[in-house]
Amino acid sequence: MDPRPIGMFDSGFGGLTVARAVIDLLPDEHVVYFGDTGRYPYGSKPLDDVRRYASEITRFLVDSHDVKMVVVACNTASAAALEVLAAETSVPVVGVIEAGVRSLVEVTTTGRVGVIGTVGAVGSGAYQHALERADSDVRFVAAACPGFVEFVERGETDGEQVRVLAERLLAPIREADVDALLLGCTHYPFLARTIGDVMGRDVVLVSSADETAFDIRRRLEDHGSMRRPGDMPARHEFISSGDITWFEDLGRRLLGPELAKAAAHRWL
Repeated sequence: MDPRPIGMFDSGFGGLTVARAVIDLLPDEHVVYFGDTGRYPYGSKPLDDVRRYASEITRFLVDSHDVKMVVVACNTASAAALEVLAAETSVPVVGVIEAGVRSLVEVTTTGRVGVIGTVGAVGSGAYQHALERADSDVRFVAAACPGFVEFVERGETDGEQVRVLAERLLAPIREADVDALLLGCTHYPFLARTIGDVMGRDVVLVSSADETAFDIRRRLEDHGSMRRPGDMPARHEFISSGDITWFEDLGRRLLGPELAKAAAHRWL
């Protein structure tokens, strides 16, 4: 039994989809979530910068909050920094890409799948490598979707502007006649209704959030690190490097009542 919290981070609000899944699946676990809203979005930034940000946040979670695990709840950061973080961090580090790819391979029946993500994540080749490691012969097409993250960060998760952008960005995926689409950014599930309408009812949308939560539970069980049920109620802490009022208001709408209050962190 390890009573320490699970730490997780994202460039902003997208990782709250993973936080929601973890809170629901592991209700006895403490969670510390860091939203790096002072430096978002990550998807358009050089991967070296994203790698540096990820290392800084990971050190902060380990040194200041004594977390027992770090969840990189950001596809761009997972693509850029997961291997580096695993090598330099004393606690287990979990990403979201492998979990999402596993689910994608499991649900396809035609072997034709799609992946959408940020410019950085798609350009990194991380999804291609993950599919190769999955020993899968699926054929896939990938598309970067610049603009999706910014809509979510403004709280605009539906409407005509979002739909027009989705129709344009998803056109190559639709033309490939895929039967499953991986939402390769933790922000994208907040746009799932619009994406689903554009792709059509025959295409299964895959989010990595739930599978990542199952992966976290497996790892905690394997290491005997689950928090004992029946102790004091689980504590959920939220930290933002940007505007706290914005983070609290939009975060509460996206996550739920667990995000009642957030703390500020300023990078030097």
